Amino acid sequence: MKLLLDTHVLLWAALQPKRLPKKARDLIEAPANSLFFSAASIWEAGIKSALGRPDFVVDVRQWRLGLLENDYEELPVNSLHAVTVISLPPVHRDPFDRILLAQAMTEDMTLVTADDMLAEYSGPILKV
Repeated sequence: MKLLLDTHVLLWAALQPKRLPKKARDLIEAPANSLFFSAASIWEAGIKSALGRPDFVVDVRQWRLGLLENDYEELPVNSLHAVTVISLPPVHRDPFDRILLAQAMTEDMTLVTADDMLAEYSGPILKV
C-alpha cells in the first residue's frame, strides 16, 4: 500500500517515536508498504518551526535527508493537487492538511494521520 504520512506522524516517527501510535508504527514497519512524505510537510514544518511552534522544532534540511535515507519517497506538490483542494468541503481549514489529502486522493495513496478533524473527510484516510 502507498502511504502518505501527515506532518505530525512523520515528525513523531523521526523525533519522538514513543508518541507514534502503534497502528502507525506497524504500518511504517510493514515491508509491503511504500512510504511517502510530501514537500508540503517540509514546508509546513519549516514555517511553523520559524514561528516558534514547540511541536515543530526540527531542522527541516536534516529531517528531509533523514526521511530520504530511510527510504521514504518525496512527493512534490503540483497543480493537480492544488486544483483538487478546491473540491474539498470546508471540514478542515489547515491548508497543509488539505493539500496532503488532495495529494493522497490524486496519487492513489492512503493518508495516514492522527488528526481527528482531518479524518472526518471521506476519502483515502487512515486514522491512527
